[in-house]
Amino acid sequence: MYLIVIGWLYVTLLMALAEAFSSQGSVLGAIITFVLYGLLPMGLVVYIMGTPLRRKAIRKSEQLARDDYEATRTPTDSSIQPDAGGHAATLPENTAVPAVRKEDLRL
Repeated sequence: MYLIVIGWLYVTLLMALAEAFSSQGSVLGAIITFVLYGLLPMGLVVYIMGTPLRRKAIRKSEQLARDDYEATRTPTDSSIQPDAGGHAATLPENTAVPAVRKEDLRL
């Protein structure tokens, strides 16, 4: 892929040089020729052709991050709640409820 890009940029550079050194051409025309025929189209081609490589690199970095997270997790970390019922896990030792009474505070 890069060989085609280099070849096209070489051709557009020669076109720009021919424009610059022509008796009816100008340096500004040569710059515009090189940019509009060479740099912009080839930049777009390289960007589009590099999309699968960028996607692959993103997936690889996400997988590495996921692996690092899994390696640093402790065994007690869990997404499952141990008791989601809302009830006490065991009965209290004394099942009788003590009576509540008002204390007499005479001095």
